[in-house]
Amino acid sequence: MRLALAEAVKAEGHGDVPIGAVIFDATGAVLAVGHNTRECEGDPTAHAEIVAIRAAARALQGRAAASVLEPPSGLPEPGVTGGPVAPAAPAAPAGKDWRLTGCTLVVTLEPCTMCAGAIVLSRLARVVFGAWDPKAGAAGSLWDTLRDPRLNHRPEVIPGVLEPECHATLDRFFAAHREK
Repeated sequence: MRLALAEAVKAEGHGDVPIGAVIFDATGAVLAVGHNTRECEGDPTAHAEIVAIRAAARALQGRAAASVLEPPSGLPEPGVTGGPVAPAAPAAPAGKDWRLTGCTLVVTLEPCTMCAGAIVLSRLARVVFGAWDPKAGAAGSLWDTLRDPRLNHRPEVIPGVLEPECHATLDRFFAAHREK
């Protein structure tokens, strides 16, 4: 969660709501990171979770290509920052392995419905989040999309990790913006 909080600070640095996300592979290595870029990119879908999911899928595709073309070099794949580099996954043919099976998403705020849908579709195994979002959350507060029994995939949900720190980051941001 501390890595996700560091990503949240990056979002705040360019005027976005400070939400950060990290995706770990099944071995616990960092696969990808992301933070809100809605304001700086002018993209309403550029939530931290979506940014991280896209980067993780690209990283997996790069690993699949590397496992076919050359042995892993130990250097981070495109879309990956920081943390130990996971070994190449002997999965689908190059460019085909986008499923985040076995991966864990760690995010500072409970995912919204859009992000929850992307989490289900990407086949993430687990979602860990910090602060609850009673206004737009879709992991148990307002909605519970992630555990909806009608869906074909339901990740494990672990809420409230470093919740006070995650809330404090958001509270500082919104207090500063209300003063302007």
